[in-house]
Amino acid sequence: MPGLMLLDTPSLYFRAFYGVPESVTAPDGMPVNAIRGLIDMIAMLVREHSPGALAACMDADWRPAFRVAAIPTYKAHRVAPGGGEEIPGTLAPQVPVIERVLDAAGIARVGVPGYEADDVMGTLAVRARGPVDIVTGDRDMFQLVDDTRPIRVLYTAKGVKNLQVVDEAAVSARYGVPGRRYADFATLRGDPSDGLPGVPGVGDKTAADLINRFGALEALIGALDGGEGGDGLTAARRARLSAARDYLRVAPAVVQVVRDVPLPDLDLSLPLRPRDPEALDALAGRYGLNGPLSRLSEVLFEAPGASGG
Repeated sequence: MPGLMLLDTPSLYFRAFYGVPESVTAPDGMPVNAIRGLIDMIAMLVREHSPGALAACMDADWRPAFRVAAIPTYKAHRVAPGGGEEIPGTLAPQVPVIERVLDAAGIARVGVPGYEADDVMGTLAVRARGPVDIVTGDRDMFQLVDDTRPIRVLYTAKGVKNLQVVDEAAVSARYGVPGRRYADFATLRGDPSDGLPGVPGVGDKTAADLINRFGALEALIGALDGGEGGDGLTAARRARLSAARDYLRVAPAVVQVVRDVPLPDLDLSLPLRPRDPEALDALAGRYGLNGPLSRLSEVLFEAPGASGG
């Protein structure tokens, strides 16, 4: 059954940037590896998964203030000396072009001030009335998997050509916790890539054991607040968790994906024709994108039932 496909666009264009050589350039010599790679990724995803709707989700704010207020180290190691996100110099000029290509093609591009792409995806996923596939390399999205909807993650750790389908069974098999508890698990374990310290001395195995024992992070904190006795915590674990009590109270605001982002009115249906054909042709010529855009057109604009293109 065709459903909604949500693209973690920053995750994908970073993967494209590192996966396609910088020697791939526009006629004027500007590197376009991320642009071309992302367009080809989208074409392949649509061709192989046939979604009924599509949204390219963006980071309108890659390091939201509410997350930094909770944990100041959040993504701090990725802040450029002059402020903003530190990204490769040859990638930065490609991002605005990616946005122009998506807009001209008519693919919904969604970003909301004050929120990350993760939060946009979370909100769209829980609002959807049918199946949802989330294409991302970010494990934080595992907290959204839900077999009853179904919501699943198409995980790009091994590349877009070798997607790993992550459902509730996959989360349980890999981490030993239900998907709905992945955020609690990640809070305890931490994530150095996001500057999330976790609880010192608590790794994957201990985090899973604690979540399974108490059911949720809130119940674990309640056990700490209740004092010793009857909760099954060893003295060593209690000491570690008690020392991290302040962290445990604020970290969920950082780890949990927001599911009620104020979204604008959106049309997520696949475009049957380019929104702006002239702009798309101009972009193809200016940046040498004829091949990738032809492949994208084949799966979007020349599909059965499409008119124009």
